[in-house]
Amino acid sequence: MDASVNSLGFAKAPADTRVVVAMSGGVDSSVVAAQLASEGYDVVGVTLQLYDHSAALAKKGACCAGQDIHDARRVSEEMGFPHYVLDYESKFRKAVIDEFADQYLAGATPIPCVRCNQTVKFRDLLATAKDLDADCLATGHYIQRKEGPTGAELHRAADANRDQSYFLFATTQEQLDFLRFPLGHLPSKDDTRALAAKYGLPVADKPDSQDICFVPNGNYADVIQKIRPDSAQPGEIVHLDGRVLGEHPGVIHYTIGQRRGLGIGGGVTDGDPLFVVKIDADAKQVIVGPHEALATRRIPVAEINWIGATAFTDAPEGGWDVLVKVRSTRPPIEASVFPTKDGAVVELRSDEIGVSPGQACVFYAPEGGRVLGGGWIQRD
Repeated sequence: MDASVNSLGFAKAPADTRVVVAMSGGVDSSVVAAQLASEGYDVVGVTLQLYDHSAALAKKGACCAGQDIHDARRVSEEMGFPHYVLDYESKFRKAVIDEFADQYLAGATPIPCVRCNQTVKFRDLLATAKDLDADCLATGHYIQRKEGPTGAELHRAADANRDQSYFLFATTQEQLDFLRFPLGHLPSKDDTRALAAKYGLPVADKPDSQDICFVPNGNYADVIQKIRPDSAQPGEIVHLDGRVLGEHPGVIHYTIGQRRGLGIGGGVTDGDPLFVVKIDADAKQVIVGPHEALATRRIPVAEINWIGATAFTDAPEGGWDVLVKVRSTRPPIEASVFPTKDGAVVELRSDEIGVSPGQACVFYAPEGGRVLGGGWIQRD
């Protein structure tokens, strides 16, 4: 790097570079704030209160809860930079929680973390950072921002096990120009915790968050019923061949690929286990079938976002050759992307199991780990 450019890419001294750090109270964002403060940057820590504070105080292991706000404040006091808590509860409910409930009621399987990054964090918080005259907004996400020939690019994290690119596909080029991700190059989470110990942070040994922050114990149905009290409408469990196998208490209790808890006598018929292969919310039906019925190679996608890539309408006749991820826990696989009037169709080179509407389909360059963008999976 040019000696006249600081570690965040600005041609000025760290002390003259204001950085707003999004602090969840966990070890990752705390290390980002501490490291930048130790390098002499003008750091401002910001923690978002995203949902009911009294409920948050009673729930551990989720970001932006009461204890986490306290932890973020302790880190800022230790490192000597200002820290603010912003009440984004109404923004979060409107942009994330309400849509989460509506998607489940429509038979989809939503990813609220993507919507949170797309709206509350990278739209609203980023605007707040600019209002504070910050040069950039830094986060603890495990992803890499690299300067390419035509501007900033998004790349997968060095540690494939921690890579969060799937949840950041909706980042726009304008947002990426303002964002920084100081942890993306680290080989492993152990390196992050070592840095936390080096800076003497009180959260150095704090466990990672596991749950969606507003879903206690992973019980989606309870949350949806609180938000939409009339949501649990019973209906039929139907086999792909048309046989009615039983009844269900509401489609909000089921997701594509589910095998356990179907409520149809062990979930086995004709000697084979059954899986949820489709959810028809309008008909209040949960459709089940054998495992092979979950396989697909064709995925319709909408709300396409390209990150600094060639205009999507300029796709070659054979489509774009890319790698795609259709679930956060799955490795990228080869595919072609064909533009359509309403988005795109992704054609996979091999079968993928359990592709669900509401999930993301993220596009990567065939080599090098660059994130090209992605979209939301629709019903075929």
